[in-house]
Amino acid sequence: MNVIDHVRDMAAAGLHSNVRIISSLLLTMSTNNPELFSPSQKYQLLVYHADAIFHDKEYRNAACKYNMALQQKKVISKTSKVRPSSTGGTTSSMQAQNLPSEIEVKYKIAECYTILKLDKDAISVLEGIPSRQRTPKINMMLANLYRKAGQERSAVTSYKEVLRQCPLALDAIIGLLSLSVKGAEVASMTMDVIQSIPNLDWLSVWIKAHAFIHGGDNQRAINTICSLEKKSLLRDNVDLLVTLADVYFRAGDTKNSILKFEQAQMLDPYLIKGMDVYGYLMAREGHLEDVEVLGGRLFNISDQHAEPWVISGCHSFYSKRYSRALYLGAKAIQLNSNSVQALLLKGVALRNMGRVQEAIIHFREAMRLAPCRLDCYEGLIDCYLASNGIREAMGMANNIYKTLGANAQTLTILATVCLEDPMTQEKAKTLLDKALAQRPDYIKAVVKKAELLSREQKYEEGIALLRNTLANQSDCVLHRMLGDFLVAVNDYQEAMDQYSIALSLDPNDQKSLEGMQKMEKEESPTDATVELDGDDMEGSGEEGDLEGSDSEAAQWADQEQWFGMQ
Repeated sequence: MNVIDHVRDMAAAGLHSNVRIISSLLLTMSTNNPELFSPSQKYQLLVYHADAIFHDKEYRNAACKYNMALQQKKVISKTSKVRPSSTGGTTSSMQAQNLPSEIEVKYKIAECYTILKLDKDAISVLEGIPSRQRTPKINMMLANLYRKAGQERSAVTSYKEVLRQCPLALDAIIGLLSLSVKGAEVASMTMDVIQSIPNLDWLSVWIKAHAFIHGGDNQRAINTICSLEKKSLLRDNVDLLVTLADVYFRAGDTKNSILKFEQAQMLDPYLIKGMDVYGYLMAREGHLEDVEVLGGRLFNISDQHAEPWVISGCHSFYSKRYSRALYLGAKAIQLNSNSVQALLLKGVALRNMGRVQEAIIHFREAMRLAPCRLDCYEGLIDCYLASNGIREAMGMANNIYKTLGANAQTLTILATVCLEDPMTQEKAKTLLDKALAQRPDYIKAVVKKAELLSREQKYEEGIALLRNTLANQSDCVLHRMLGDFLVAVNDYQEAMDQYSIALSLDPNDQKSLEGMQKMEKEESPTDATVELDGDDMEGSGEEGDLEGSDSEAAQWADQEQWFGMQ
């Protein structure tokens, strides 16, 4: 047993730091005395040394050492052709079998490049491997890189090759469906394994559910997943619950989405997947203390995932600390460039800071990654409207309507744009009526219809609409709007009650607080004078906070520079 065998055994045992030291020393010896080790031994040392460096997460250094190993492998190939073994090739063949795989080395180089965000270099290395020698993990990496680069046809080919070799590779199935490959075609590629293995009949239903998700048919996706989740063998599966929660979210059903996320969390307290969406919903609903706790808990589980950074960013955003939210969103993107929620967080933070053109870039990237998520389009439309680009907003809204069909969400998005133009007010009304006919409980449609009724001064009709909606669900914005309508009809006592309910749901809702303070001043002029002084004092305190947040903004701006955000 020679020294190289000892290094190999240590590498196999996972003694990476030990391998790094000894391989470094041996390679230096080899440099000073080229006759000390054979070309194949030097190749092995370089690979083991590179593996140890890779384990230490020094990816650029590791890629360099792996490339040196490949150059050394070429020397072996040349010498083996020139000098055949005296034993008839048997020793040479056995030695070659013990050498680290050249294909595995190329995969490791591609891994380094992917981590370093050098996707083109990674693709180039993997494409250098002949098609017949590509393992499933190589094809999977290629497929993901092709999809990210917009090379959809090549991505489809690579995903199909993964499925040909591993028909139960479910992530490859999702990849194909996300690239608009028909569900029936994907299901046909798994039919043999479904029929040959017992208790796999659920897989075809699972594929159908994901086909509906990537086709934008949220309601049919919900029905299909629910039927799957009710089956005794798959009941309480965390992955199914998270998927169902996400589809409820996409469908605009916040209540059921939160419910399913909570159910999944109870089953798996270490769950990370989907928690960024859950944290966003909780923050949007005003439960900022719960969001803070959730973010802290996820940081304790892992700070190397985007989700805890997104959750903390949502907490900052809804606390109106936009610079901090921007930094946290950028950190999340650095950890996972495919995080749609991180892109949306950074987009809304940029928009609220007045950096609309930068926000548009992030919303477009989110749209590219999740073409069936309407919140990506809503963010972009909001940016267009903020910059008076009504024509662009209308074009986008019409495109969504034609692509995803006339459902409550697309109708409401189109109506939102129509409300911005006095010439299309009637069209907005018709669209909102259609949306509410489909889903009377869809809050965004109710809010927009109430806004329209307020403009038309149809207060009684607005009150009736809001009361009907609040009979089945409670929402801060709806309670606040009902308070505004009640003030308009001089029902001050109940208006005060509605503002109080709104503030109990979201203590940070500034508009409800303003409505309540305005009523208090009107009801009691004497008290109002006293309260005004108190308010002025509070206001000066808030200005002090704002000054503090400006200095904090400068601090976070410095960190933005560090993370390459400018």
